[in-house]
Amino acid sequence: MIRRGTQKTKTLCRVTAAVIALVFALGLGAPAAPAFGAEGYDKVASEGETAKSVDIGSYGMLPVYGRDVKDGRYEVITESSSTFFHVEKTVLTVKDGKMTAQMTLSSASYKFIYPGTAEEAAAAPLEDYIEPKNREGRSTFTMKVEALDTPVDCAAYSKRKKKWYDRKILFSAGSLPEDALKITLPDYERIREALEFYDEAKGTNTLKQAEIDQQAKGSEDVDEGTISVEPAKVNVEDGEYSIQVHMTGGSGRASVTSPTWLTVKDGKAYARLLWSSTYYDYMIVGGKKYLNETTDGGNSTFTIPVPVMDESFTVTADTTAMGHPVEIEYRLTFYEDTIGDKNQIPQEAAINVLILALAIILVGGLLNFLVKRRRKQ
Repeated sequence: MIRRGTQKTKTLCRVTAAVIALVFALGLGAPAAPAFGAEGYDKVASEGETAKSVDIGSYGMLPVYGRDVKDGRYEVITESSSTFFHVEKTVLTVKDGKMTAQMTLSSASYKFIYPGTAEEAAAAPLEDYIEPKNREGRSTFTMKVEALDTPVDCAAYSKRKKKWYDRKILFSAGSLPEDALKITLPDYERIREALEFYDEAKGTNTLKQAEIDQQAKGSEDVDEGTISVEPAKVNVEDGEYSIQVHMTGGSGRASVTSPTWLTVKDGKAYARLLWSSTYYDYMIVGGKKYLNETTDGGNSTFTIPVPVMDESFTVTADTTAMGHPVEIEYRLTFYEDTIGDKNQIPQEAAINVLILALAIILVGGLLNFLVKRRRKQ
């Protein structure tokens, strides 16, 4: 009896062990352990350890895929977000719509690169890392490329720091030979120039609320016994307008632009005067000194309160045109019945033309790209 019981027990244990082994073999037991990065390569550089990144690419860039490039080998420019990841040379290989890039770095300080972020690299298995070929103090890495003209993540593992660093790189489609592309690229340089021109013009735009407040805070009392003027009330809603202004006095050679900018705040009138000279450094109105707002060397501009409409009032303007400061008195008259749309000011009209031109350039360039994206015959 004892022997038969012992035999049955042994048989039961064997069956139980086999079942348990089968369960784990089929993945039905305890949950699988989470995946970890390759041992020794799981550290990521902190933000404080990483040098400041630089912007790469151009405004409005659209991705260019392998299907848009003819088969062949081409040397292309590679932009990098880090000066510590300088790519000296890149050879792009295109075959059947697939692209690979062979990048030669200016140093051999990286042991691996990874097509993703540093966090992703630290969690990836060793076989996913890209090893270089080192020669004469330079490293050459080969990686797959999904698209040109679009920034991609490329983590780099430092041999010395033993940490992963975030990088971004961009392969420039514009650096390909012209006959290598099956599509026509937008003129990004023209778009960039148009944006810069627009930003420059926008800097001469109408008086802003912050400028009025700053003038109120930054004006100086010329004479403590003089009470500054109160801006006149006008019968229009708060906002920005144009207004005709007439100036007399001085030698008659200087002038101010008319119509000029009028800003109404809390029902009160403030004017922005644009002089015909660059030499005026301040104006005095009602005992308050207002400083020149122009900082780029252009003609002098001042934001001043308008104390009265349809009547002349005295202002003082200091000029350095004669080599030493000279204060000159002028009389200004603003005409309330000429208050109108700010687009009547020549500078405003010019800005609107620039905005329209910019819109045409941007829309036209992108439409041109999309229309011509089809394969060339």
